[in-house]
Amino acid sequence: MDQGMLMQLKDLGLAAVLGLAACGSAAGAGVAGMAAVGGWKKAYAQNKAASFMLVSFVGAPLSQTIYGMILMNKIAEVASTTGQFFWAAGIFGGAAMGLSAYFQGKAGAAAADAFSETGKGFANYLMVLGIIETVALFIMVFLLGKVS
Repeated sequence: MDQGMLMQLKDLGLAAVLGLAACGSAAGAGVAGMAAVGGWKKAYAQNKAASFMLVSFVGAPLSQTIYGMILMNKIAEVASTTGQFFWAAGIFGGAAMGLSAYFQGKAGAAAADAFSETGKGFANYLMVLGIIETVALFIMVFLLGKVS
C-alpha cells in the first residue's frame, strides 16, 4: 500500500470506533423507545398514568457512544505522536461497543414492556442493563490500556 493511500485511511480507526458505537446506540435506543411508546399507549388506552421511568430504559444505550468518543480521542492523541493508526482497535472496539448498545436496547425494550405491564421490578431491570453495559466499559478500558 503506497503512502498516499495509507494517509487517506489514517482516520479509519477513529471513524470506526465512534461510528460503530453510535450505530449500536441508535439501534438500541430505537428498539427500547418503540417498547416504551407501546407501554405508554397501553397506559393511555386504560386511562392510567404513563410512567416516565421508561425513559431510563430508552436512554441506557446512549452511553456506548460516549465510550466510543473517549476511545476515539485517545487513539487520535496517541496516533498524532506515534504515527500508528490503531485500525483494529477502532473497528473491533467500536463493533463490540455497538453490539453492547444494541443488546442493551433489546433488554431495555423487554424491561419497558415488563415494567409498563406490572409497575414492578425497576431495579432488577436496571441491573440487567448495567451488566450489559459492563461489556462496553471493559472494551473501552482494556483498549485504552493497549492504545496508550
